[in-house]
Amino acid sequence: MKPNRDDTSSQRKRNEDALFNAVDSLQGTQECRNFFKDLCTPAELQALVDRWHVVGLLRRDLPYRRIHDMTGVSVTTIGRVARFLSDGFGGYEAAIERSNHKHHPRNKSASH
Repeated sequence: MKPNRDDTSSQRKRNEDALFNAVDSLQGTQECRNFFKDLCTPAELQALVDRWHVVGLLRRDLPYRRIHDMTGVSVTTIGRVARFLSDGFGGYEAAIERSNHKHHPRNKSASH
């Protein structure tokens, strides 16, 4: 978190919710790509792309050093991704599951 921020935890949550709702409203890969390219610096976007790539390599049970050699991602970051992949909030697993079923169109208004 940035120093000298006077946001309360409820303000931070509202701001996070606004961001996540914006992401959730996007339709398709191209809209997501455009949003993240607008939102992030090239370095920030590359860091996100690298972490997602690391997820796939970890799921193939590759050693951290091999992943580092393949991607240039630090072993510390690889370890962090691995920790959250196994003991995080479930976000990686949800994204993996849903992206594996991408060929099924997403219907946000469906209530089943």
